[in-house]
Amino acid sequence: MTTETSEAPATDLSRDLARLTDARSTTADRVRRLRVTVMDRHADEIYDRLTDGRSARPRIAELVTAAADAFPALVPPPGPAEPPADRAAREIDQGIFLRGVLRSPVAGRHLLTSMLQPTERALRLLPEFRGTGVLQTESVRLERRAGVAHLTMCRDDCLNAEDNRQVDDMETAVDLALLDPDVQVGVVRGGTMTHPRYRGRRVFSAGINLKALHAGRISLVDFLLRRELGYISKLVRGVLVEREDSWRSATVEKPWVAAVDTFAIGGGCQLLLVFDHVIAGADAYVSLPAAQEGIIPGVSNLRLGRVAGARLARQVVLGGRRIRATEPDARLLIDEVVEPDAVDAAVERAADALRAPAVVPNRSMLNLAEEPLDVFRAYVAEFALQQAVRLHAADVGDKAARFSAAVPATPP
Repeated sequence: MTTETSEAPATDLSRDLARLTDARSTTADRVRRLRVTVMDRHADEIYDRLTDGRSARPRIAELVTAAADAFPALVPPPGPAEPPADRAAREIDQGIFLRGVLRSPVAGRHLLTSMLQPTERALRLLPEFRGTGVLQTESVRLERRAGVAHLTMCRDDCLNAEDNRQVDDMETAVDLALLDPDVQVGVVRGGTMTHPRYRGRRVFSAGINLKALHAGRISLVDFLLRRELGYISKLVRGVLVEREDSWRSATVEKPWVAAVDTFAIGGGCQLLLVFDHVIAGADAYVSLPAAQEGIIPGVSNLRLGRVAGARLARQVVLGGRRIRATEPDARLLIDEVVEPDAVDAAVERAADALRAPAVVPNRSMLNLAEEPLDVFRAYVAEFALQQAVRLHAADVGDKAARFSAAVPATPP
């Protein structure tokens, strides 16, 4: 079966892989053109081989590892003591492979739904969380209070800037909130900071951790793609579990509230686009400085125009416009603006309002209308490759290096 975008006639996979192997001594561009051709022609066959005819549901990192083992000419495996240039080349090749998988309506949908499964870590921690109602990880504190799961981002060392560790902790916490039947509503908020400039204040998020990026600790698969296909997608679509009433819905969904204190920059602003109710303190602001950072702001280029309109989306993404909570345009991104000392009460009101029985089916239908799975799939397919290229671009490295040299580091 070919992908929806391929017009090339089907050819034998082994022959095309042999051609790819023979071409590896030529230019990188020629080899990558051949890799694109192989994926355009054979994405479903390759994916079926890696997943035993789609009977297995590997997560994205497991899929890439399996592909590197089975098809090293297509997805080169990491080498020992891998230098940055080799890692960059390998991640771009991973982007080619994943774009091919995600462009396929068959393989791509299977991978996206597989990523909605709860993580093994969350399943292991679920009995303890159900008993205590509390989970403390390095990056996140999760606490259940009166049917509300309060997920507090608590990386005060970096103003809740995200890295691989935080993505893992966030997905674990989101899974637990969705899996716990005693939770009706989820709330995401930043914790209190110790940073000299923000000491004693809550901060939502400073976006991607540029120090981690400069140090090579931000990866395409474990951060940039896992983040979008993992916990953020679960906030929208729920968690995929086997249960008696799965005839009604394959996933467990719950409504989510976000509370923004101080600022939501970059990835923090991206998160706001998937919440059912967003509250902000009157002194807060949001920004999405993707063009300045040199990378693509996740799925925001798909969602922001729908939420805020095309012109404002370009001002924010391309121009780096900062929007303060009290500006009229902020109402396109924020549902409720209150005085800073009134955020707690606003969160409680919003959570209570979202407990109504009809909220979950209605949010599910709204999300289906606004972002059908195949629309999301087509976007993240191209994102997988383009973000891989941008992640290792020289201007991105220069920006991350300048940020890492700044002491103390503060958001722009």
